Amino acid sequence: MGPSFASGFTRLPLFYFIEGNRVGQVLERNCFGDRRSIQLNYAVISPKADGCSPRISLPCQVPTNSHFKTLRQEIESALDSATQFDVDCPDQLRQAIRYSLLAPGKRLRPALVLIAYELCKTPEYRQNAMPAACAVEMVHAYSLIHDDLPAMDNDDLRRGQPTCHKKFDEATAILAGDALLALAFEMIGNLTPPELAGRCCKELAIAAGACKLVGGQMDDMLREKEEHRKQIGNTESTIRMMEHVHHRKTGALIRVSLKLGGMIANASESQLNALDDFGKHFGLAFQITDDLLDVLGEEATVGKRLRKDAEMDKWSYPHFLGIDGAKQAAEKAVNDAENALAVFDPNSLPMQMLLGLVGQLPNRTK
Repeated sequence: MGPSFASGFTRLPLFYFIEGNRVGQVLERNCFGDRRSIQLNYAVISPKADGCSPRISLPCQVPTNSHFKTLRQEIESALDSATQFDVDCPDQLRQAIRYSLLAPGKRLRPALVLIAYELCKTPEYRQNAMPAACAVEMVHAYSLIHDDLPAMDNDDLRRGQPTCHKKFDEATAILAGDALLALAFEMIGNLTPPELAGRCCKELAIAAGACKLVGGQMDDMLREKEEHRKQIGNTESTIRMMEHVHHRKTGALIRVSLKLGGMIANASESQLNALDDFGKHFGLAFQITDDLLDVLGEEATVGKRLRKDAEMDKWSYPHFLGIDGAKQAAEKAVNDAENALAVFDPNSLPMQMLLGLVGQLPNRTK
């Protein structure tokens, strides 16, 4: 028999969490204002006073069960193998590529490719999706190298180490990013059959292109200019515009990661739509919590320079909504993401991993 609860709690859809190698389920949440803790088998959760789904404070930001560790190890091994260039690659370029690509990271996007594949097919054959997993991480790494350049965000710290142009030089950093973008499509070309490789190549190109990732970055730069700011209306319309930027700059690569995993697994249309909807809300929650980290995080933990949004008067969710408002917006995005996965088996490990990943976003520390 499950735990008994005092009055004031109501049964709602399941929320899954992962701690170590154990999976738990939150069956209840508070529907009134007082705060209390519920003791479950694997964790203590504190209901939110605003009635939102409770979140679990864990030291890690991604599920650290043995399966996720296995995925990350496989991804890093594949990335290492893919960057063992022949003698025609200049040594400094090779070093810069590997320095940026293999730097310590969560490997979130490539993990989403593999988890989506497992959700729609079977874990035993996830290596079929590894070329796509490597490709999205290469696109992500290229975008970070270029975003950090002095002409863009002008950052000198990334993943706890000097940015590529600080470690080497600007020209080398630009070329390393160029090479990673090309290598991403070379990896996609390893998918079989060729027709699938072609469709996946197109999806990744769209996500990384002028109307998505690059276009979102362009709009993000333009909105910092005073003449552009004068065209903006009220706060509500500004937030809509900001979300439009982030759905492309941040969300597009998250969404295509999930879509590629589903496509390679030959997912149904309803499954692909669910993954895309999940990715949309996941990406929004990720960006909002990223903005919160810039205000509330610790630089040594986050691994990059913080407080820069306020210093540069950049748009952010805390700027327009306040800290509490931004936290509530993140909670809503998390709940929307959880609800998007209703078509999948709630008891499968890939499903639990996706819910665990998005559910822990409000507690990010890096």
